[in-house]
Amino acid sequence: MLHCKHLLTPLSFRRKVVAVATPNNLTSINHRPLLLPKLPGFLSMDDVTRSQPLPLASTAAKASQNSTIYPHPKYEGKKIKGRVVLMKNNVLDLNDLTASVLDRVGELVGKAVSLQLISSVNGDPEKGSPGKVGKPAYLENWITTITPLTAGDSAFDITFDWDEEIGVPGAFIIRNDHHSEFYLKTLTLEDVPGEGRIHFVCNSWVYPADKYKKDRIFFTNKTYLSSDTPKPLQKFREEELVNLRGDDADKKRELQEWDRVYDYAYYNDLGNPDKGQEYARPVLGGSSEFPYPRRGRTGRPPTKTDPNTESQLKLIMSLNIYVPRDERFGPLKLSDLLAYGLKTIPQVLKPELAALLVGSHNEFNNMQEVLMLYEGGIELPDGILKYIKDSIHEELFKELFRTDGEKFLKFPVPQVIQDNKSAWRTDEEFAREMLAGVNPVAIRRLQEFPPASKLDQKAYGDQTSQITKEHIEHNLKGLSIDEAIKNNKLFILDHHDALMPYLRRINTTSTKTYSSRTLLFLENDGTLKPLAIELSLPHPDGDQFGCISKVYTPSSQGVESSIWQLAKAYVNVNDSGHHQLISHWLKTHAVIEPFVIAANRQLSVLHPIHKLLHPHFRETMNANAIAREVLTNAGGIIEETVFPAKFSMEWSSVMYKNWVFPEQALPVDLIKRGMAVEDPKSSHSVRLLIEDYPYAADGLEIWSAIKTWVKEYCSFYYKNDEMVQNDSELQSWWKELREEGHGDKKDEPWWPKMQTCEELIESCTIIIWLSSAYHAAINYGQYSIGGYVPNRPSISLQFMPEEGTPEYEELKTNPDKAFLKTFAPQLQTLLGMASIEILSRHPVDELYLGQRGTPEWTTDANMLQASEDFRKKLEGIEKRIIKMNKDEKLKNRVGPAKIPYTLLYPSSEPGLTGKGIPNSVNI
Repeated sequence: MLHCKHLLTPLSFRRKVVAVATPNNLTSINHRPLLLPKLPGFLSMDDVTRSQPLPLASTAAKASQNSTIYPHPKYEGKKIKGRVVLMKNNVLDLNDLTASVLDRVGELVGKAVSLQLISSVNGDPEKGSPGKVGKPAYLENWITTITPLTAGDSAFDITFDWDEEIGVPGAFIIRNDHHSEFYLKTLTLEDVPGEGRIHFVCNSWVYPADKYKKDRIFFTNKTYLSSDTPKPLQKFREEELVNLRGDDADKKRELQEWDRVYDYAYYNDLGNPDKGQEYARPVLGGSSEFPYPRRGRTGRPPTKTDPNTESQLKLIMSLNIYVPRDERFGPLKLSDLLAYGLKTIPQVLKPELAALLVGSHNEFNNMQEVLMLYEGGIELPDGILKYIKDSIHEELFKELFRTDGEKFLKFPVPQVIQDNKSAWRTDEEFAREMLAGVNPVAIRRLQEFPPASKLDQKAYGDQTSQITKEHIEHNLKGLSIDEAIKNNKLFILDHHDALMPYLRRINTTSTKTYSSRTLLFLENDGTLKPLAIELSLPHPDGDQFGCISKVYTPSSQGVESSIWQLAKAYVNVNDSGHHQLISHWLKTHAVIEPFVIAANRQLSVLHPIHKLLHPHFRETMNANAIAREVLTNAGGIIEETVFPAKFSMEWSSVMYKNWVFPEQALPVDLIKRGMAVEDPKSSHSVRLLIEDYPYAADGLEIWSAIKTWVKEYCSFYYKNDEMVQNDSELQSWWKELREEGHGDKKDEPWWPKMQTCEELIESCTIIIWLSSAYHAAINYGQYSIGGYVPNRPSISLQFMPEEGTPEYEELKTNPDKAFLKTFAPQLQTLLGMASIEILSRHPVDELYLGQRGTPEWTTDANMLQASEDFRKKLEGIEKRIIKMNKDEKLKNRVGPAKIPYTLLYPSSEPGLTGKGIPNSVNI
């Protein structure tokens, strides 16, 4: 990316300027730094973003080097001096230089950017007493303010004519009469009579005025419950929410990039029946058969073939899918996604070109060929190179190939094979990843034997497990099965019931797989030992006859050892699909989006709960929108690389039927799965039954820190339950969330009623937990553990070899080739690796748990201090996790593959780190 070291602004702007983080929407497209000279009379980025005036000595020193000092402007007469910080758009969006030139011409003929202050104390009787609106004031020196060649702040002075009727401003109207949009960051007023300094945090794109039905309005960074809003601002607050909901006309048209409309739609954009019936997919949401959370509405027209299916964008990896502009990725993150995302180019190749890429066969011959993906990459044939060059933007082509254009798919070495290339094969590592891998939320304590099924026996027959005591009792260290259950020694990874109803359909695709149950024993050293794996298929005579099952037990000798390795791989296929579609996509991305939409529609930016949750909603809508275009769509990467294939999203819809909001709280989830019990004497009021359970141990620390912060925050604004009940915006948000956003579950009795402070605190804690720490634990270790596909395959192409078949003979003579032929088809492997590499990366502009993009996000000093205390508490937790990872007694924290459990470290550097908790579901 281009990083501008010296952002240039005239020295005459030197005054107090609040430091604000670079917005997520604003960064440049290249990775190479741009070095600009520091010109006389201009400030650097460091100068512009200081929170205090530069000391005189520092000022003098700079002046002596390369600049002239301008005195601090004084308040004179009835004028209010202010400063606006924004980013011009003339270097963004593929260098919109034409608009930049027109903007400068417009300034010469009188067109400009105007601002009008709105009083927070005096109403205007002629307009029904909303706040008095002041005279327009204009940004000064637009033309002479040099805009850097990369995205960066520009600061402008502005002078308002003072009107005593304005009193203390509480908002302002801005009108952009230029030809292009800009990103408005802040307005700071100095020496306001009776108030002093007033700061407005904006962080929003402002488009030309003719794009809006109403002029844009921004409020001061003060925090008000809806009933406490100063009366002159009340109407403006209400009207702004109405604008964000859109009107009847907005519901009948396709939404454009400048629109600010937040609205709901079903998942009716996954299929593309115009491309062929094989690309048709059911609508998810709005029915009892396929319930689903709602997504953001785009208003795209229906397909020609099916009026209930929304048409898709025509361009490959198009960036123009609608989400409100302030929800979109910035160019820095977007260019990273495109550069790494082009590794998934096989998805969009013509069949004959895809065949060129993978050669004459669609499989790896041995493990060394897989390892070559990390050591040398793949040499691209000329036909593919030309196709890619003709299909994408020239700059993106240069970004992807740089100087070594003949090499393409070279991947970083995943952690799981960095230290030891065969540790992944061990039973200990296989079991350890159920506690410290990327899906540590599925294992549960076994409380009955044999494991029973909850499937309807009338529809699915007897689905009771076929694992017997003869299979496992000899490995229980002298305990009987009953004793092992009583002593909390038996655990199960159970993917049987979730998959069996869909397995017959799934196996009609190229997938050939099983539903699985895996039993494990808790050793005295805290590790888990696999006891048995049951693989099941639907009965060939019909579902009502139950299933046919085969049980496999550990072996280290001959062909039985190879069969055991295959059995573990089939379990990992099940677990990978459950992880990607349920634990990850459904339980974070899909369920959080309605919270984002409802909050923007019903909670004013002035509302304390909006301010609390807003960082945890950053870029979620854009991440989901892009996912629907390239990941979860018909023929997309998920269908190509995860075993349910074309039934993937449909299956996640069926699993949504089991989703219960209060059970997403970590302590509740652990207790439900039998992994913990309530214990008031324990530090988090729950006691883990596997003490060395890294996800749960670290997660409880993070959960408690979040809840403490949320409790302190909510208690500051809500002194009693009546305040919660009487907060109209809060009640509207929660009502709409249930009835619209999660409308298919609106009648569920488990929804919190939002009548007490405790319900508010618990609900907000769950939302923040899911958006931050839970998503981090599920997402950012994908490449570390799954980047080596043999360790965590997500698809299987043939069943377990039967004795007497050629496949069985191959398993005896060449077990690695038989394994790869089943679990690592070459094209799907490349797609899967490229996808999880993208998903596992942190961008440069990431904001982590405890961080805020804007230091002055509220004027309430107590909450600023509480926020800082929360950040410091997270730092302490990270130090404790680091210490635990060095404790050799805690064997599950590192394991045979030598992968320290770092996924719940709160902080991280950019890149592929396997650690760090971002604030939001933004990838």
